[in-house]
Amino acid sequence: MSFTADVVISGKSVFTGVTDGPVPASIIIKDNKIVEVVDYGDCSNFTDEKTRIYDFGEQLVMPGFHDFHIHLLMGGLLNDSVRLHSARSAREAAQMVKAYADKRGNDPFIIGSSWEQNQWEEGEPHRSYLDEVIPDRPVLLYQAEFHSAWVNSKALELAGIDKNTENPLYGEIGRDKHGEPTGLLVEHAVGLVTKVLPISLEVKEKLLDRFLAEAAKFGVTSVHDLLRVPEMSVEEADLYASYEEQGKLTARVHFVAPLTGDLTQARSLCEKFTSNMVQFCGFKQFADGVTTSYTAYLLDEYSNNPGVVGSTVFPKEDLKKWTVEADREGFRVRFHCIGDGAVQFALDCFEAARQENGARDARHSIEHVEMIHPDDIKRFHELGVLASVQPEHINVTQRAVYEDLIGAERMNYNFLLKTMMDQGATMVFSSDYPVVELNPLLGVHRAVTRLDDEGVVWGEQERISLKDALLAYTAAPAYGSFREKELGTIEAGKWADIIALDCNLFTVPCEEIKEAKVVFTMVDGKVVHEIAHGDQDQVQGDGSTGLLIQRRFRYE
Repeated sequence: MSFTADVVISGKSVFTGVTDGPVPASIIIKDNKIVEVVDYGDCSNFTDEKTRIYDFGEQLVMPGFHDFHIHLLMGGLLNDSVRLHSARSAREAAQMVKAYADKRGNDPFIIGSSWEQNQWEEGEPHRSYLDEVIPDRPVLLYQAEFHSAWVNSKALELAGIDKNTENPLYGEIGRDKHGEPTGLLVEHAVGLVTKVLPISLEVKEKLLDRFLAEAAKFGVTSVHDLLRVPEMSVEEADLYASYEEQGKLTARVHFVAPLTGDLTQARSLCEKFTSNMVQFCGFKQFADGVTTSYTAYLLDEYSNNPGVVGSTVFPKEDLKKWTVEADREGFRVRFHCIGDGAVQFALDCFEAARQENGARDARHSIEHVEMIHPDDIKRFHELGVLASVQPEHINVTQRAVYEDLIGAERMNYNFLLKTMMDQGATMVFSSDYPVVELNPLLGVHRAVTRLDDEGVVWGEQERISLKDALLAYTAAPAYGSFREKELGTIEAGKWADIIALDCNLFTVPCEEIKEAKVVFTMVDGKVVHEIAHGDQDQVQGDGSTGLLIQRRFRYE
């Protein structure tokens, strides 16, 4: 082979994704693609004085992380907001919001997240607490699982919500005994406020810039944007495409459209967004809500709320019909499913699509799969449905709170990983950012240890290997994107999306995985994040190989 590499990335611990563990290797890159993967240091035939050569020694080199489920601009908006997870009462949360707002006098509205009423010692989310501290600007505070929000009177006024406002479909406006709104909005009622918040194009660009910097820092080279919730507008796609045209998009973005029964928009998006960096990738819809607000759809009643099982977001017959129609035209469908009833129903929808349209490599997906009936586990493999899960979610709600909601028996079928993988399910990892941080190493740590931050083990039998956890965050999402021939592993012919860490995850204690840092991120052959921990100097020769190298970057 006769060519000169643009970049060579070498290391003694390269996890390519096609071997059981790291191997010594040198990655030869030309025109943004991996051309060859050769033995460590065996690259003299591919280099000249213009080749950039990186040597990471014993540090781990691996494919870039691919986050299969985020809410991109929503995450950017909340990244610089007030977080309320430590509040233990409604009044304490309001004071935290005030302290934040006092420093942001020019912001037209105040936004925050992560309050959890189940962990409060007193008080309920009511507009009066917020009105006392911020009466003149809208305040929107997402609950920890982002399926309800707490707002002040100014936000209600902006959205035109009063005692005469009807509940939206699959949404509820909290009301007091006089019918007045309390400031608590559940499910689609949150959209009454979010759709009127004044977010300009300039603000969106700043949010995207902020997100891209964060993604590069954490080694996230590809994402799937499941849009803002609950409105799920696709308007940001043009912004992503504009950034790609300007050479400013430093992570690949795949995005969805809401599944509503109308395929017209999707047909257009499918033709328009097909580039290397921005792609339309099918539909997404909510099958149910979340357990903590009793909107997750269960097969049996909640343990602490007799008679309540939750429900599907839309009528079952509509969701099934929409799925069959989308599948018939070759579109992928992804359902948010928290409860075991929702998971079973989504599988029924995909089975109906197969029966009516014929079997095909559809790669439909169920998001979250927090609860599952044991009889449904094998159906993922049988139907070729992906299990898109977020290991870090076991750290969102205290285990004792969760067990109170669903009972000890169903906890045995909660947040399964190894059991589902052992029965053939394709497991795809993601963060659900901004529900949790974007950093994939947090999810990897959670998957291999099953420990939450309080030291509680969530089913140690569900621990998986580090190799499987990394593949679920790299190769599996590429497969889920129908891009396994382009992304997900370090192999010849694939795009050069490569990262390096400050340590070798395979040799450090599992408990230290979450402390690791990404020191190098390359997307599409371009370095987008770089932290040098060792010398950077001119080298005229390598004593072991005799290579003539203009510049070698040593990471020690």
